[in-house]
Amino acid sequence: MQKANRFLLLIPAALGIIVFALFPLIQIAIPTVTSGANPIALYTQFLQSNYDLKVIFRTLTIATVTTVITVLLGLPTALWISRQSVSWRQFLSVIILFPILTNAVVRNFAWIIILGKNGVLNNMLQALHLISAPLTLLYTNTAIVIGSVYLFLPIMITTLVDSANGLNPEIEEAAAVLGARPFTILREIILPQMAPAILTGAILVFSGAMTAYTTPQLLGGNRHLVMSTLIYQQAMTLGNWTNASVVAMVLIVLSLIVLGLLRWYTGRLDRRVDHA
Repeated sequence: MQKANRFLLLIPAALGIIVFALFPLIQIAIPTVTSGANPIALYTQFLQSNYDLKVIFRTLTIATVTTVITVLLGLPTALWISRQSVSWRQFLSVIILFPILTNAVVRNFAWIIILGKNGVLNNMLQALHLISAPLTLLYTNTAIVIGSVYLFLPIMITTLVDSANGLNPEIEEAAAVLGARPFTILREIILPQMAPAILTGAILVFSGAMTAYTTPQLLGGNRHLVMSTLIYQQAMTLGNWTNASVVAMVLIVLSLIVLGLLRWYTGRLDRRVDHA
């Protein structure tokens, strides 16, 4: 009877997964099957196109660079926050999460004002006589990375702070007394303990950067399309729902492959930590 009750309790969750996860995926794949063309030929044609391959490469590159930068910025920030008092840590956590409470469109329009040719950054650099002509920063891959880092850095910091709070500073002090340098302490003591949290944050940031739409659309423009903006262009601008479906499925598969590798490596690290 208890087993039957447990099975009944799983029904709402199973229905939720079917309705909100599996059914939308099936709906995405349907146009490639009902278009009348060979589905395999559609995917082959997409993967053989130099333009589409550039979009795939740009998407993976932006997501990877964004993830690496957020780790490099988030790790020292999280370590510094974890060394503060409890009240100060709470205040800093609120400050870090504050950008997430702002609408993504508003945040990206702020970056348009900052990165434009007549924007704040170019005006400041010219006023300091560091450049003679405005730099082209807006509607570039660099602008997309900057906006993505600003968007996902709070997620990375929040993920790492919880792990940093669990570090024992006495171990670091003992290593320093024995002659270990700061970089050695970071490499041999801190990073191994925080590696699972770093990979967890990397999974969250990479998946978000791979599928983000607003930031690439507003800061990258139509000349620097990523896969999410290519889907919108194919579906809403060109009305080609079949191609949009192909791009969406390729994006899903690529994301699952990369995230699967990261999760596999995270599992290996967790087992190493348990055996240590």
